[in-house]
Amino acid sequence: MRRIRPGKAPAIPGWPEYLSERAAAVRDPRLARFFTAGCPAPDTPIGEAPLVALDMETTGLDERRHAIVSIGLVPFTLARIALHERRYWVVRPPRPLSEASVAFHHITHSDIAQAPDLEEILEGLVAGLAGRLAVVHFRHIERPFLDAGVKARLGEGLLFPVIDTMSLEARRHRQSLLARFRRWLGRPPASIRLYDSRARYGLPVYSGHHALIDALATAELLQAQIATHFDPATPVGELWS
Repeated sequence: MRRIRPGKAPAIPGWPEYLSERAAAVRDPRLARFFTAGCPAPDTPIGEAPLVALDMETTGLDERRHAIVSIGLVPFTLARIALHERRYWVVRPPRPLSEASVAFHHITHSDIAQAPDLEEILEGLVAGLAGRLAVVHFRHIERPFLDAGVKARLGEGLLFPVIDTMSLEARRHRQSLLARFRRWLGRPPASIRLYDSRARYGLPVYSGHHALIDALATAELLQAQIATHFDPATPVGELWS
């Protein structure tokens, strides 16, 4: 197995081994159940993998200074989206909300006044994630914020593999030879933001910056990406980070 530094995501193909090691080492029973559930093997076809779209609204972009204020989960596969199993939480951040934060995600001081702390909803959250492959749009928000939030409360973190729909768009629109040629010509790069990415596949317009709606939007985007550019037999190890 490839070794990793604490707090760093393991390199492919180390995710199943990493989760197994964490299951044997963590103290908190909720985390132990999560890590014991593991994740699909790297050679699992994406068309057969159990997936869950994960989105968060936060008070800023730096997990060291900012905090989670809402979380949305939508379980799905390439064939269907299980909206009846969706989960959504508003959570109380440990720091006061800023005016900029409220203006961005529209979660107000009154919304969080009686909201639970992240630790209080942790059991339901990890149960919704356990055994599934998480799908996010921009992995540098959901994974580090959740890891930092759990670590601050329990003294041990929560890392796991994700498929990043933004990264899949970047492969085609930022990193491909055609994209590089367009930059050489001085043309602006294509936007890989969630709603601009959805527009390329003819997906409907949803209101943004709501964790549950954005989780649904991310699930639909991955379905469209796989249908357009990949094959359901593509191994998840070629897609995850």
